[in-house]
Amino acid sequence: MSYGIEHTAHKDYTGAKIGMWLFLFTEFFLFFGPVLLYTIYRFRYHAAFTASSHELDLAIGSINTAILLTSSLTMAVSISALQRDRTKLSLWMLAATFVLGVVFLINKYFEWTEKFSHGMYPGGEALAGGPPGQGVFYGLYFFLTGLHGLHVLAGITAIGVLAFMVLKKKVSAADHVRLENAGLYWHLVDVVWIYLFPIFYLVR
Repeated sequence: MSYGIEHTAHKDYTGAKIGMWLFLFTEFFLFFGPVLLYTIYRFRYHAAFTASSHELDLAIGSINTAILLTSSLTMAVSISALQRDRTKLSLWMLAATFVLGVVFLINKYFEWTEKFSHGMYPGGEALAGGPPGQGVFYGLYFFLTGLHGLHVLAGITAIGVLAFMVLKKKVSAADHVRLENAGLYWHLVDVVWIYLFPIFYLVR
């Protein structure tokens, strides 16, 4: 006999958030090593790094920075809306975040394609006769921005899945920790780019 007592599954929200923060900590160190290497080589090949930085498209880099900053805002609004049980607004903001992430990747694709078409990649013809530091710069540029792009792809995939879960009421105002964790991941992606943008596009 149940005597009208309802049994609900216990959910460890604190544990989920701590686990997410630990995961983000490991992600931070994934970027830390290559960025440290960049810092060392920048002092060694300062002139080549500066010249190579000026060859990047500052306009696209700036636009992508604005896109990711805006996406952080839409992600935060989506979480806040769901917490207040405003599901429709939360879904719209998730959709906006998803679209902004896709636009970021499209811009990066065209930027990479332009460099590859001119042989400006490690081992490419355009860099073969250049100073050693130029090849190092582009090697780190493609590796770090490529690694970051994979994280953006993972982020928008998670956002798409969570949008579906919100739509199906599997994530709601009463159970929104998964959306909060996705938001933390997305903010990490944005913070990493905020650091990558100046070290590659604004070297002086």
